[in-house]
Amino acid sequence: MVGQDAVIDRLEAYVKAESMPHLLFAGPAGVGKTTAAICIANELFGDITHDFLELNASDERGIDVVRSKIKDFARTKPLSGDFKIIFLDESDSLTSDAQNALRRTMEQYTGSCRFILSCNYSSKIIEPIQSRCAVFRFTRIQKEAVKEYLEKIMKEENAEYDESGLEAILYVSEGDMRRAVNILQSAAALGKVDEENVYAITTRARPEDIKDLLNLALSGKFIDARNLLDRLMLNVGLSGEDILLQMNREAMNIDADDKVKVRVIDLVGEANFTLVEGANERIQLEALLARLAMLK
Repeated sequence: MVGQDAVIDRLEAYVKAESMPHLLFAGPAGVGKTTAAICIANELFGDITHDFLELNASDERGIDVVRSKIKDFARTKPLSGDFKIIFLDESDSLTSDAQNALRRTMEQYTGSCRFILSCNYSSKIIEPIQSRCAVFRFTRIQKEAVKEYLEKIMKEENAEYDESGLEAILYVSEGDMRRAVNILQSAAALGKVDEENVYAITTRARPEDIKDLLNLALSGKFIDARNLLDRLMLNVGLSGEDILLQMNREAMNIDADDKVKVRVIDLVGEANFTLVEGANERIQLEALLARLAMLK
C-alpha cells in the first residue's frame, strides 16, 4: 500500500500543522476518500461540528447550492481554529455552471474556509478548480489489507467462514473495502461466509466457470459453451454485461498464447459495444461464442 501510505502521510502533515490548502480526493469507490475527509475534520475540530459542512453533490448539484448553502456557510467566521471545512462528496456530479461558480467562492473565502472535494474521476472537475487544490489520488486497497480487515471483523463477530469464501469476496470486491464489508455481512446472514453464498448474493460467476466458457469456445466446442452460457444466464441470473465484464477480466488467465488473448479481448469489446447500442444480449453473446469458436 505504498501509494495509500504516501497519501496518509501527507494528510497527517496537514493536520499536525493545523493548516491545509483546498484538497481534491480522486479515486475509485470504497477506498476511503470520505473517511479521510471526516478524519481530518475530527482531528482539527474534535466534537465541534459547526465548522464542518458535508454536502453530497450528486443530490445537490446545481448552481443554487453554491450560491446559497456553500456561500452562506463560507462567509461566516469559524468558531474554532483558523478556518472551516466544506466537504463536497461526489463533486464530479456538479454541473458545469456550479463548478464555475464554486471556483470563485473557493478563491474569495480562502481566508476563512477550506474545501475538500471528493470524486471518482478528476477529469470531470474543471481545470481551474483542480489548479486551486492539492490533488490526492487514492488507489484500490490491496488484497492483503482487505483480507486482514475482514478477518478482524469475522473474529470479533464470531462469524463462520472458510478461506474460499474470503477469496471469493476479494475477487468480487476488487479493492473496494465498502463493498467487501457489505458482501461479508450479507454472506454471514445466510449462515456461513463460503464461496457458494458469496457468489449467490453478488450475482457473479465463479472465475472457473468463465474460464471454462472461454476454453470451450476456443476449442471449437460451441454447443457445450452455449449450454454453459445458458446455465450462467438462466440459473445464476447473470446479465450479458456481467458475463462480458468477467470474460474481459479472465481472458488474460486462460491457457492460450498472447495473440489469442488479444483477439478474445477485441471480440469481447465488440460485443460490449453492440449491447450498449441496444442489441439483444442473448444473440450477441452467442455470436461472440461463435466467433471465438471460429478462431480455432
